[in-house]
Amino acid sequence: MEMKKRINLELRNKAPEEVTELVLDNCRCVNGEIEGLNDTFKELESLSMADVELSSLARLPSLNKLRKLELSNNSISGGLEVLAEKCPNLTYLNLSGNKIKDLSTVEALQNLKNLKSLDLFNCEITNLEDYRESIFELLQQITYLDGFDQEDNEAPEASEEEDDEDGDEDDEDEEEDEAGPPEGYEEEEEEDEEDEDDDDDEAGSELGEGEEEVGLSYLMKEEIQDEEDDDDYVEEGEEEEEEEEEGLRGEKRKRDAEDDGEEEDD
Repeated sequence: MEMKKRINLELRNKAPEEVTELVLDNCRCVNGEIEGLNDTFKELESLSMADVELSSLARLPSLNKLRKLELSNNSISGGLEVLAEKCPNLTYLNLSGNKIKDLSTVEALQNLKNLKSLDLFNCEITNLEDYRESIFELLQQITYLDGFDQEDNEAPEASEEEDDEDGDEDDEDEEEDEAGPPEGYEEEEEEDEEDEDDDDDEAGSELGEGEEEVGLSYLMKEEIQDEEDDDDYVEEGEEEEEEEEEGLRGEKRKRDAEDDGEEEDD
């Protein structure tokens, strides 16, 4: 399939400015040049054109947001200066399996200031003596060459890099949590607690005063009741005494009347 048709297929009814990733591997370039790709793909961040019989980058459009460019297994032998002009923000470039032979060809990549990873595997240039040392010296901005850094540490996979970024965000969140609430927040909490305590104390004091008043009222009522009971008891006692005295007086009158009767009989 020709590259132009493949691009139309990959769009899937999307507008070019909505596409951030485009994979055109194994399609066919006409005359070894890029076709169907233009400046309207301004949001493109990742572009893969592996094994497409590409020999020239002259028709590469301006892709200022492009970060990753995959050009492996093609026939590119030079003209790399176009990359710095059209894709100035590249961080990853794969040129493995191309026809790059000498350091002068790679020297054009010095202008890619953000380039971190370069792959030249299976290019003739890798047969040069001190190849790795020479590339790292020539392109001091890169960290990884053919998948390894200068200490032969392997480059992380793209997914691992994303995980690391997520991990950094999580660490930042944890640090914010450990840092605690902003200044003044604890003071506000303490003031709120003090206000609540004061309210409780006031409520308690009011309740205590109320209980004292109720208690005093109750005691006073009891004393009044006791006094009334005592008065009733005194009155009952006096009535009983009066009844006893009345009975005694009645008996006395009866005896006197009997004595008077006896005297009359005599």
